[in-house]
Amino acid sequence: MIEARHLRVLRAVATTGSFSAAARALGCTQPAVSQQMKALETSAGTPLLIRTGREMRLTQAGEALVRHAAGILAGLTAAEEEVAAIAGLRAGRVRLVSFPSGSSTLVPTALAALRAAHPGTRVSLVDAEPPRSVEMLREGDCDVALAFRYGDRDGAAGTGDPAGPDAEWDDLVVRPLLSDRLVGLVPEGHRLAGAGTVAIGDLAEDPWIAGCPRCRRQLVDVCESAGFTPRIDFATDDYPAVAGLVGAGLGVAVLPELALESVRARGAVTVALAPRVEREIVALTLPDLSQVPAVAATLDQLTLAAAR
Repeated sequence: MIEARHLRVLRAVATTGSFSAAARALGCTQPAVSQQMKALETSAGTPLLIRTGREMRLTQAGEALVRHAAGILAGLTAAEEEVAAIAGLRAGRVRLVSFPSGSSTLVPTALAALRAAHPGTRVSLVDAEPPRSVEMLREGDCDVALAFRYGDRDGAAGTGDPAGPDAEWDDLVVRPLLSDRLVGLVPEGHRLAGAGTVAIGDLAEDPWIAGCPRCRRQLVDVCESAGFTPRIDFATDDYPAVAGLVGAGLGVAVLPELALESVRARGAVTVALAPRVEREIVALTLPDLSQVPAVAATLDQLTLAAAR
């Protein structure tokens, strides 16, 4: 019989590439990892790993087992948490991953309310941008992913995937939270600093400061739809750094309003953009996990936080 703990070890070995690295990731010893892998291969009745010197790779059977492991472990987690709730333990664990501007705005409000309502629920938080955060959810490394995607030029949410706007998340439970408008950020002395609304084409000759990779792609796409390619002088995932660079007069930027809630843009002012561009903020989980009380409560509190 294949045991869940053995599957966790196999996934760690497959991810890290060695027994010693897997042991460090799991917080155990290398001999313990080796023993559990031997036990798993005995249960499977076939080799799962090929060891050649320092190199280690999966056999075909090992690849199949790793492929199914995330779903199996997610199902087991759902079962354990639901049984615990039914038994009246009033306990739960939620592993949350969020993009930085969500972590500094929506998440604190949601988790404070969750702790007040369910003090026995433990929540861990890791920062990651989509699509990495969504990959972590599918791989079983988190229970809830706070993510975003940009709208197509016609205003509908999407990714440019011909399969349709929901194709990238069609295997997940999607909880819509809010629409986050993008605004322009220009230096105080900029010629358009006093304008109420600025056509993005009016910034065609300005140097640009770009954000995260997905935001950067969206910026280029919006600018090209307005007839120009932005000259990106600086690119950083850090929103305070973007605001600082703009405030120092080094360029202009486009930032989500959610990001500006936690950033002091000294020396910079915001302007509305035309055409209007928004990103859709959502909370994602796996279908099995959506039935877990602690996960459902976390989704509910994120929804309430977004409505405030």
